[in-house]
Amino acid sequence: MWATELPCRRAGLPALALLLAAAAQAQPAPAVGEADIERARRQQPQVTERDIEDARRRHRAPSDAELRRIPAPSTPRIDALPAPATREPVDLGALARGFDAGAQPPTLATVPQPRLLVFISLSMPEATLTRLSDQAARARAVLVLRGMAEGSMTRTVARVRQLAGARQVAVQVDPQAFDRYAVASVPAFVLVRAGASLPPCAGSLCSGGDTFAKAAGDVSLDYALARLRSAAPAFAADAGRFLERLGGKP
Repeated sequence: MWATELPCRRAGLPALALLLAAAAQAQPAPAVGEADIERARRQQPQVTERDIEDARRRHRAPSDAELRRIPAPSTPRIDALPAPATREPVDLGALARGFDAGAQPPTLATVPQPRLLVFISLSMPEATLTRLSDQAARARAVLVLRGMAEGSMTRTVARVRQLAGARQVAVQVDPQAFDRYAVASVPAFVLVRAGASLPPCAGSLCSGGDTFAKAAGDVSLDYALARLRSAAPAFAADAGRFLERLGGKP
């Protein structure tokens, strides 16, 4: 082989590679025939009528006779529910009378002696409710609620029993009292003069401003009474008497 022939032979190699690549690309793609489709169909699982029937037998619906043998659920016994333990009864009549006040005919009842009302909500913090309940029991004040707990008399009584414990505390559900004394937030403290009338109310202040004195805020009952005594001189004597019951300075 001559040395001058080597470059020529090497130069022919790229052209040969291009020809082989072009020939490979020119080959037609394999055709999919009916035999190929049939073979693929045979490889797929087949669900027969027998399979469907077997599944129906394994997972059948209960018959009417079987359904009739299933015992019906019993009605829950409300009287068997556990009740909070307490040594003092709650005045259910007072709760009911206060709640039904809106359904009673208008009256012009009067307060025979000074009354101290403590307006609360059962959604207030537990510590605040416990403190006010204890102070109301000692001062012989009345705790006033706007409505029932979750709309239920049973739940309201259970919650009041839990709150009162062994204390003797008066509780009323009286939505009209909130309107009568324009109570917009709780806790609120209202001292009512003896002889004041209690007219029916609906949505606005309807008692004369000279028949009661009011304080509001997250404070103790003795603080509210001391505030009423200093801010409303006409009610100072009544506030002093309630303070005496609490053990405060008259």
